[in-house]
Amino acid sequence: MKKNRDIYIIGHRNPDTDSICSAIAYADIKNRTAKGHYVPMRAGQINEETEFVLNYFHADIPGYLPDAASQVGEIEIHEIPGVSAQISVKRAWEMMKQENVVTLPITTEDNHLEGLITVSDIAKSYMDVHDNDVLSQACTQYSSIAETLDGQVVVGDADRYFDAGRVVIGAFNPDMMGNFIREKDLVIVGNRAEDQLCCLDLKASCIVVGLGAQISASIIRLAQDSGCVIISSPHDTYTIARLINQAIPVRHLMTWGKVITFQTTDKVSEIEDVMKSSRHRDYPVLSPRGKYIGTISRRNLIGRSGKKLILVDHNEKSQAVPNIDEAEILEIIDHHRLGSLETISPILFRNQPVGCTGTIMYQIYQEHMLDIPQKIAGLLCSAIVSDTLLFRSPTCTPADRAAAERLAVIAGIDDLQKYAAAMFHAGSSLGNKSADEIFYQDFKKFMLEKVTFGVGQISSMDAAELSSIKDKLLPFMENECSRNDIQMVFFMLTNIIEEKTELLFCGNKAEELVKDAFSADTGENSCLLSGVISRKKQLIPAFMTALQDWD
Repeated sequence: MKKNRDIYIIGHRNPDTDSICSAIAYADIKNRTAKGHYVPMRAGQINEETEFVLNYFHADIPGYLPDAASQVGEIEIHEIPGVSAQISVKRAWEMMKQENVVTLPITTEDNHLEGLITVSDIAKSYMDVHDNDVLSQACTQYSSIAETLDGQVVVGDADRYFDAGRVVIGAFNPDMMGNFIREKDLVIVGNRAEDQLCCLDLKASCIVVGLGAQISASIIRLAQDSGCVIISSPHDTYTIARLINQAIPVRHLMTWGKVITFQTTDKVSEIEDVMKSSRHRDYPVLSPRGKYIGTISRRNLIGRSGKKLILVDHNEKSQAVPNIDEAEILEIIDHHRLGSLETISPILFRNQPVGCTGTIMYQIYQEHMLDIPQKIAGLLCSAIVSDTLLFRSPTCTPADRAAAERLAVIAGIDDLQKYAAAMFHAGSSLGNKSADEIFYQDFKKFMLEKVTFGVGQISSMDAAELSSIKDKLLPFMENECSRNDIQMVFFMLTNIIEEKTELLFCGNKAEELVKDAFSADTGENSCLLSGVISRKKQLIPAFMTALQDWD
């Protein structure tokens, strides 16, 4: 089974409206202009503003991609059908030859894995079997014995089990049979009626008659009366004796319990270590619900390729979906500073100094001369309004404004100011949120001059609401500062109407960095920055300049 190689288009962790809407738009563009199947995805939980936008324009939330690492479900899986524990060893062997495998999974009726049977298990059983009662120890069904011997049950219940007695060849004079045959034994005989009668007298539980010999009506009646099963086989005595142990059900030989299995969601990098230490040929693969799917082996890992990704609205490794190094990045479409991502081979990297990735998406639609669907026009317009704070941000360019106004017409937004107010209100409704939810709603991690810090931001038109969450955030920020190798944390409480930000900060040298970057007066863990509303265009560049002067 070869999985469909979807190409995922994905934004940054803690996704904002731009990263989600641009992923949706670019998937539409690629599916209409390029080969392959492109799927918009998200690297985290969407915020209330984005949820409002998606609901307003009746757009689906993209699927969640928590990790870029390759998973078992994305590599080739050999769909070997599971078999019942009741099938004979002979049947299992035939299936192994047919499927060209050395391992068969044993499954229940509802497809849960019970165990495995391997070629080595079968070979070992032939080398180790010395007792002639192994067939009864395994509780072998008479129908299975008949099938293994290419014969048929002539008398008796084929569904009964041979569960007591030995397998004996009746190659004796009838006068001597009593010395060798016990009650409930299975006896292999030829066409002599006197031998067959003797077996019935000695209360054998089953008689196997070779060479397809005719069985008399009187023998059949006596067998019926005594409850003895008679099986007719076309083979000679030697062949019957050689084949009969292959009637054993595989449950008698299979490996139970300590079977190494993998789930489709397991990371390939992690199962490689397990394979190296265990050295089995094949490993069963289960669904997240525990259902058997197929098997994989080491050869399935050779030449595998990772997830194929197109990144939008970011190019920083710290902001990308985890384990991005294991993925194959095909393109990057962004509007931020150059970050730390590296690729194995050259890729299309489109990075423009505009206020929003949504503006770039609008331009790509124009370049390809594609009609923009009304729904997607609404999404892209919302992304631009969000990222430029309704054209108030210093990141906003004439291209952003022109794109947003044209998209608003296509989307049927009559009053962009009124729509923006509703969208921002939905995104800044923070009263019932925890400090954790507020902090990570729009949080990004940066590394500059060997200093690692994080910056979160909330934008609102309501000054009172911004003030009310300050007391929630400061204690949380102090705890967060020691986690995830972050030396300093900052949070921007941005008032869109008044075009100013109260910057909260904590961590070693955080206050010093704020003073060096903005020459501003600081209070207790906060600083008021008039005219500063953009993290990308104003805060981060100022921090970068200040950090370059540090020793």
